[in-house]
Amino acid sequence: MPVYKSGEDYLETILILSKNSSYVRSIDIATEMGYSKASVSRAVGILKSEGLIVIGNDGEIKLTEAGLKKASSVYDRHTLLKTFFMECLKVSESTAEQDACEIEHVISEETCIKLKNFLNTYNDNNL
Repeated sequence: MPVYKSGEDYLETILILSKNSSYVRSIDIATEMGYSKASVSRAVGILKSEGLIVIGNDGEIKLTEAGLKKASSVYDRHTLLKTFFMECLKVSESTAEQDACEIEHVISEETCIKLKNFLNTYNDNNL
């Protein structure tokens, strides 16, 4: 079953939170994303039913192997796009962040590979 934009955003947020803290709860996700606890609860239930997260008895949320793979993919695309916008196009950080967050969901794997190669060449030539 495909994970849609909102699900990808939740997975990416869980990944980022887990990098900054050893313990992620629904309230942490709600606070980070600015969503209601009810919205987060619904999304967490869907991600759990799709096998992308597990929830401990204490409420701790962890990515499964499949969830980590998907979250990492989204996060990598986001980082790649944001870097490209800021370094190559000289877009402001806030605009780069917003645009990367939208485009990360629709950009193809082929374009990501080409963009990554371009950035590597760009950085090598501009050091």
